[in-house]
Amino acid sequence: MKTPFVTDLGSEQIITTFFLVHEKEIRNTREGKSYLRLELGDRSGTIEARMWDLFETIAKDINRDDFVKVQARVEIYRNKPQLALQQVRRAKPEEIDLVDFLPHTKEDVDKLYERLLEYAGAIRNPWLKILVAGIITDPQIAPRYKRAPAAKVMHHAFIGGLLEHVVGLCALAQLLATQYAELDVDLLLTAAMLHDVGKLDELCYERAIGYTTEGQLLGHIVMELETVSKAVDSIPGFPAPLKTVVQHMLISHHGQYEFGSPKLPMIREAMVFHYMDDLDSKMAAVRAALGSGAGDDQWSAYSTALGRKFLRLEEFLRQNPELSEECK
Repeated sequence: MKTPFVTDLGSEQIITTFFLVHEKEIRNTREGKSYLRLELGDRSGTIEARMWDLFETIAKDINRDDFVKVQARVEIYRNKPQLALQQVRRAKPEEIDLVDFLPHTKEDVDKLYERLLEYAGAIRNPWLKILVAGIITDPQIAPRYKRAPAAKVMHHAFIGGLLEHVVGLCALAQLLATQYAELDVDLLLTAAMLHDVGKLDELCYERAIGYTTEGQLLGHIVMELETVSKAVDSIPGFPAPLKTVVQHMLISHHGQYEFGSPKLPMIREAMVFHYMDDLDSKMAAVRAALGSGAGDDQWSAYSTALGRKFLRLEEFLRQNPELSEECK
């Protein structure tokens, strides 16, 4: 296992370690001096790195998605660590363990997938059951469904993240259906399992989590609408109104136009599903912020996904003194 990781770099120090190159570019200062800027990362996060001198050969030899070995000085700039690179070379294959560079769900993926199949089996509407089962058990889809992240940065941004997110949404769907009897739980389960299937093609995640060219051009909502529509059309007799409802559930799940939703949720279940998806996404982002180890004893590091930091509530409450005898 490599050391240190990005999240270990909280103070000025000299390090020698391995990173994955996420971004590479030559920039110029206001004075016209050129420098090499890299965004480097591992499974714990990313860090900006700069090399000011003798970088021309390195810039030619190293590209995005390359593994590199660096010697660098950690500097704290505007309360954030960054690297001043001293030496850089491409890493040898035998020096790299991919486990160090791709974050992974803590859950057992096979058990998550078994739960997914159980939720799919609980769908009572025969048309929706056929549709969902046909997609999530497709031999071309199932292996990627188990491995895909749910996002590049915002939430569940790790291998197996999509499956973890979907299984959580299925549990929420069944829970909400017990509270709100008017909800069609079959529609909520269908939306949960299909709403991000486009991310299998939108994202790439072999070395680092990024976007495919098609993903950048189309986005996962367009991509999954095509995938699901084709699957529906392959089922003889699938009711046309139900197809429209499923399509609406997919294209409205971001909830607002400014968040990339082509339509606002205009079906009761579509509105509920948007809030389910949003809640599970935000809870994952909070979990990531509090669990990263960054920040201090009382506060998490700043979450760019949510635009704030979070109080470590248990630690804060433990610090409060017991009530004195006079106050009891």
